[in-house]
Formats: sequence, structure tokens, C-alpha cells
Amino acid sequence: MIRLSLRILAGLPERVTARAAADWRSLNSEILHPLEAALAAPRADAGSPGGDPASPAPLRGKPDSSPA
Repeated sequence: MIRLSLRILAGLPERVTARAAADWRSLNSEILHPLEAALAAPRADAGSPGGDPASPAPLRGKPDSSPA
């Protein structure tokens, strides 16, 4: 097991701690649970999140698409 330090927004530790208590989990388990679930879920596209390519498809048609 490794140790990992994170910087998180103010107020988030309290929210995660409250959710951990409600779910009867340790703080560590509460943080790892959604991470493990996200990694176990099948991806829509191996490219980028949401299945959209990071760069747009090349333009089709005339090389100069400016108005005449």
C-alpha cells in the first residue's frame, strides 16, 4: 500500500467525512469506493471522456471555406 497526499477544496473534507459516517465506512474507504467504481466501469470510448475526440474531425470540402 502507498501513501498519497492530495490537495482538495475547502469544505470537501467535512462533506466526505459526513458521507463516510453515513455509509459506515472509514474516510479512506469512502474516498476509494467511487474511484474503484469508476475504474471498474466500462468506458464508452478509449479516446476521451464522454466519447468525444479531443480534436475535431478534419474539415471536408473545399480547402478554403471562407465566404466568397
